[in-house]
Amino acid sequence: MTTAVVPSSPLPSQGDGNIYYILTDDFRYGSKLFQAGSMCFLREQTYLNSIVSSRTSSWYLRVTMLDGDSIVTINAEILQPVSEDKAVFLLAINSLTERLNCFLERHSLEAAVKATVGQPVVVDLNRQLFTGTIRYVGNISKSALSSTLCPSYFGVELQGDGEGRGHSDGTYNGSEYFKCKQNHGLFLPLNKIKFIPAPGSDPVKEEPNLDVDEVVPVKVGDTIGFYLDDVFRRGIAMAVYKEGTQWFVKVCPEEEGTTDVFRDIPMDSVVKEGLLSPVCEPNMVLESQRLMERERSESGEELESRKRSLDVNSMVQITLDKGNPVSGIIRWLGYLPNITHKMAGVELDEEKGVTDGEWQGMRYFRCLPKRGLFVKLQSCQPDMRFQCVSGTSLDPSAFTSVISVAGEMDSPQVLANSPPPRNSTAVRVLQGRMRGIQGHCNSCYMDAALFSLFSCTSVLDSMLFKPSLPPDGHVQKILRDEIVNPLRRNGFVAASSVMHLREQLTEKGQCSSFATSEKDPEEFLNLIMHHILGIEPLLKLQSGGQKEQECYYYQIFIDQQEDLVVPNVQQLVEHSFLSSNLKLVEIPSCFIIQMPRFGKEYKMFSKIIPSLELDITDLLLDSPRECFVCGEVATQECSACFKDKRFAATGMKQYCNYCCTQAHSHYLRKAHRPAKLHVPEEFQGRSHVGSPRIPREKMELFAVLCIETSHYVSFVKYGPEKENWMFFDSMADRHGDENGFNIPIVTLCPEVAKYLQLPMAALAMEQPRDMEGVAKRLFCDAYIYMYQSEKMALYK
Repeated sequence: MTTAVVPSSPLPSQGDGNIYYILTDDFRYGSKLFQAGSMCFLREQTYLNSIVSSRTSSWYLRVTMLDGDSIVTINAEILQPVSEDKAVFLLAINSLTERLNCFLERHSLEAAVKATVGQPVVVDLNRQLFTGTIRYVGNISKSALSSTLCPSYFGVELQGDGEGRGHSDGTYNGSEYFKCKQNHGLFLPLNKIKFIPAPGSDPVKEEPNLDVDEVVPVKVGDTIGFYLDDVFRRGIAMAVYKEGTQWFVKVCPEEEGTTDVFRDIPMDSVVKEGLLSPVCEPNMVLESQRLMERERSESGEELESRKRSLDVNSMVQITLDKGNPVSGIIRWLGYLPNITHKMAGVELDEEKGVTDGEWQGMRYFRCLPKRGLFVKLQSCQPDMRFQCVSGTSLDPSAFTSVISVAGEMDSPQVLANSPPPRNSTAVRVLQGRMRGIQGHCNSCYMDAALFSLFSCTSVLDSMLFKPSLPPDGHVQKILRDEIVNPLRRNGFVAASSVMHLREQLTEKGQCSSFATSEKDPEEFLNLIMHHILGIEPLLKLQSGGQKEQECYYYQIFIDQQEDLVVPNVQQLVEHSFLSSNLKLVEIPSCFIIQMPRFGKEYKMFSKIIPSLELDITDLLLDSPRECFVCGEVATQECSACFKDKRFAATGMKQYCNYCCTQAHSHYLRKAHRPAKLHVPEEFQGRSHVGSPRIPREKMELFAVLCIETSHYVSFVKYGPEKENWMFFDSMADRHGDENGFNIPIVTLCPEVAKYLQLPMAALAMEQPRDMEGVAKRLFCDAYIYMYQSEKMALYK
């Protein structure tokens, strides 16, 4: 007889009689998919009964999911128990991927459980780190979960550079949890907090090095003294390593002026700051003061100018030992513990660093191992490959070196299809200067369209692999191997690759200006999808029972509506479909929608609100629909009621027979002429009582293409959170004049979420010039919206 497979972790002892679990792998239950990082629970007695009753080698538990209260039967092999004191902190993390990472990492979770009021912390606020103090730990809202488990947050009072960047004075939803100045407080989940150990306690480390901890007296980050050329100097230990039997310290001297020259010093030649001889201290202090005064007098203005010009994502050069410079990108700016200088965390182009973005056990940014380096900001020189030199022309070879910064192009012969990056991977690959698709000679319409369609989604990857005839296969190969795959792998596509595609399109499209003139994105999409690659039309439409129409994008035609001052996309699509008497014959995998405007010349609405989800249930032909009054199966639709201001502002108006009679008994609606709807056979005669609701078909927004003054840019949704937006401009900056080149830039724009949450009336009152960041361009300049159905993308 076989025995049940029981999770290796012991049964957690819970205060409320429940046992909590986290999923370590995705799990599909019927039509629902529960992602890794989801959490669930069951009663302790139920758990014990499952062990007793199980007589098979595979053990399943019937659990309640904490997100949605669904009850499912799940394989215990993908469940890991979580104690209640840890579960409350994990529940506060909305991103399932980050939640699972925090659980697997353990150290930050352990620190969260032990955290106390008054403890110093570092908080992650819009990808910048600021110091603060914990003022409250606990829940900030009543639990909506059936387990009564409440997510726990940290109430933090920001300090230093973070002052005024908060959103609270310690009050949340009318309840006061602590007191601080206005906009100095934040309520944050575990994944936004880095815990600083209290003095005298052992710091929590992710990857402790036992040899260093036990044997070596100097650790990374220590201030040390050492002799160099018979002169006593002070510096910071950047790395500690062993060669053979001897230990060395890689030191960044503080007395090197404006350029760091890293030194490798034998361990027996250095001494920690706390052990420095008092005799040496006066000389060292005087020398340091003299150097600081000389630095201020000789290069103060130049230094401050350079420091102001360098920011996160700036490309810089740093001088290492023996005077060899290395290039990299600044990924973090701020102050490290016990270091007075402003520091830069740099991701190097080569493996000449000493970290992957950590410093003394705390992570400040992420990069590959041995690619990260922390240096004084004043030691960073702007990368000369991106600096215009007065009176000199650009060497063509410099262009090749620029491309190599973002990652060399893979050989087409060895390229396999690369999946689109998502979430934090998308940020790491795509964000920064010289990222995205490089613009050249009126190419922005194509750059923005390609970035929107392929950077963070695979919904149209069929274009890359559809069997094509030899002449058209060359275009497909360029699109796949020279543009899409390098974009997804390296985050950069050179202008030469896009020009190669444009030249081929000029030949195929019999239009001599495709390689030189500005075009409309829809003209480009229609050419490449229909005339060259010949993929199946994305949309199938029917108007009033006539023959089906097929197209690749849908242009909204709508009469000026007085009640639509600031409409959302859902409203515009419904009004347009109704006025044209259109229905979707089937659910599209990709729905590309052109707004009611004509390029830069005319736009009907000053602002349009993006609908993150587009509900197309009531736009489908012969699909079951719900009576908008009672929820029963709808049998009739009334276009006149849709325009009736007494009803809801959005949504098609369809009724069951009973509600239709009631609604049209009003004297103002007696002239309406409802149209009969086709009801699928399986839904005919269905009783509403006890029957499941009619499923809604929704598509998700993945990109928006915008135009302002003849220039196209795009916004791309790279993750599930409302803040997960990035902004792409293929010609955001330029190097040189006629012989120069454009610098494409991809920036994160989480400020978009702030305006998406505003009521329509409040958004209508927002002045575009006052909107934060690039949000104005999304709401005021939208030209084409792109939606996808992940379900249908599997079949097309």
